[in-house]
Amino acid sequence: MGTRKRPLPVVERGSCVACGTCQSVCPRGAISVRRGLYAVVDPARCVGCGMCSRECPAEIIRMEVCT
Repeated sequence: MGTRKRPLPVVERGSCVACGTCQSVCPRGAISVRRGLYAVVDPARCVGCGMCSRECPAEIIRMEVCT
């Protein structure tokens, strides 16, 4: 079975303001805000669409290609 490379969001935890925008725009429910402090991505649910990165008001979510 081969590996599939896809972009996944990476959240700068120290800069995340936990506003919940990324969580609300994610079409797959792959992002949750933990302890009201930072966003966490579930890579198993993420499809790499980049909506979270585009909509983040703090501009701290970047898309990186992962395997």
